[in-house]
Formats: sequence, structure tokens, C-alpha cells
Amino acid sequence: MTIRVLLADDQALLRGTFRLLIDSCADMEVVGEAANGDEAVDLARTHHPDIVLMDIRMPGSDGLAATAAICADPELAGTRVLILTMFETEEYVAQALRVGASGFLGKYVTTDALLTGIRTVASGEALLSPGATRALITRFLTAPAPGGLLAPPERLADLTPREREVTALAAQGRSNAEIAEELVLSVLTVRTHIQRSLTKLGARDRAQLVVIAYQTGLVRAVVRDL
Repeated sequence: MTIRVLLADDQALLRGTFRLLIDSCADMEVVGEAANGDEAVDLARTHHPDIVLMDIRMPGSDGLAATAAICADPELAGTRVLILTMFETEEYVAQALRVGASGFLGKYVTTDALLTGIRTVASGEALLSPGATRALITRFLTAPAPGGLLAPPERLADLTPREREVTALAAQGRSNAEIAEELVLSVLTVRTHIQRSLTKLGARDRAQLVVIAYQTGLVRAVVRDL
């Protein structure tokens, strides 16, 4: 299946470079280009892409506002946002994940890492993050903005003990294979538990499941020096 990508960046040269790179892959295609956040939202609603490759700093409506609008639109439930920016700050990472982004990469990444990132986020298999992002999640997401909770702690009661266990390990950055090995389960069983947890907690993807796990206290933050 071809991964349909929407590019959102205010620099036309970068959009052109990304288009050439993505369109050169047999399993991907660029379906549109946006120069600001408003255009990104409009084009997402028109094309329903699998992935929006989103810059943060753009004129007018920025990438964070556009991400929030896309992730809150029920008609775009199948669209995931991958943030790609030069400004890989702690605050941006936390805000991007809170509003629903499924991944976050700095623009310094290699072409192979970018393409792998798009495929990873499109599959929903795991939270995509550079080396520092996992620490940033544990450091900032336990102090959400007012009204920013994705799910109240009592929602955890909907999960079975095994679903809570699998969700907690996923929130710690473990892959499905690592969870399966630790709990002596099949990878398919782990995927089933993850999917059921997503449904019960109303999370759109694994990244949002991680946010919920920290915000509800299922997993406690560990402050690290970055």
C-alpha cells in the first residue's frame, strides 16, 4: 500500500527536496504541499493523507496549531502528523505530543532516518523519537497544560491488568518485540493488547497512548539530565 504524504513547510526549496526524496520511493507519494498551517489543514481535509510531514514555525497558523486541528478532526482519524523541524526544543516536543503528533524529528536527520520515520509513523507500530525525545516525554508530559488531559486517571479502570502492563511498557519506549520477550507473549498478542488499550482509552495512536500513560500516572516520570 502506498503511503500518501502531505508536506507542510514554508520553505519551497525544502518542500521540493522532500518531494523528490519521497516520490523516489516505490511505497510513498506526495499528495500536496502547504506553505503554512492553514493550508496544511485545508489540504489534509481535501486529500486525507496518511502522513503530514509538518514544520513547526511557519507564517500565520503554525505547525502546532495545524497539528491540533488535524488531530482533533474526526474525519482525519487516519491521518498522522510527523513533526520535522530545526527547533527541537523541550517545549516543542511536549506541545507537539500533547496536541496529537505521532512523531518528532529534527531536520538534521539523514534521508534514511526520515524515510524510516515516515514508514514507522504510518504503520502506527511505535512512537518515533530521536534520542532525547523519550527523556523529554518523561520529563514534561506529567505536567500537562490546563485542560490538556487526554484521559482522566479513572479511565485506566477500563483496562485489564495485562493491558495496563503492556501499555506501561509501551510508554517506557519498548517495542512490541521487546514487550513480547519480557512478558513471554507473542508479538501478535502484544499488538492485540495495544489495540484494545487504544480503543478503550480513546487514543488515536501509540504516541497518544504514551501521553495518556504518563498523564494518568500509569507510568511515573523520571527526570534525567539531557
